[in-house]
Amino acid sequence: MRRMLLAIAASAFILSQSGCFINMYSSDPNRRMSQLLNQSEDLRQIELEWERIWLSDMPSHLTPERVHGGLMP
Repeated sequence: MRRMLLAIAASAFILSQSGCFINMYSSDPNRRMSQLLNQSEDLRQIELEWERIWLSDMPSHLTPERVHGGLMP
């Protein structure tokens, strides 16, 4: 009995955190679209920040083509 009550309480907690009981977005379509666009823009910015943290947005010095910024013939 105790195990079943614990399972019900845990499932209620998990479902309440996933946005099933309380909607995460507004019911107004215009406002919901604005919220979704803001969220997708935030996710795009996170990817760019992660590349900057790991310095993967800089050119590699191991490439066979050297880019030095000088004039090329």
